[in-house]
Amino acid sequence: MTKKDNQKAKIIIGLKKARTSLDKIIQSLDEGEKGSEKKCFDVIQQNLAVIGLLKAANVSMLENHLEMYIQDTGKSSTQKKELKKMKEEIIKIIQVAQKK
Repeated sequence: MTKKDNQKAKIIIGLKKARTSLDKIIQSLDEGEKGSEKKCFDVIQQNLAVIGLLKAANVSMLENHLEMYIQDTGKSSTQKKELKKMKEEIIKIIQVAQKK
């Protein structure tokens, strides 16, 4: 399995986990389960976990896209190094922005 395929598989797994967790949250709310404050807190935690999974998948997809762009360019190795540096800076900016 190539690195690209491995990354794609990890993204898909993360998205499936998010979907499963989101389905559980929706089911819990649809059923109108009466519960204590703890039950509500559990749903909020599950929701935050889904958000985290989606953010991680988003960063991975962006990183893969940028890496494919860099590899597909006919640039010299020095120019590719500059592009990789820019890619890392973009990823860091996205990660900081997602923390807000």
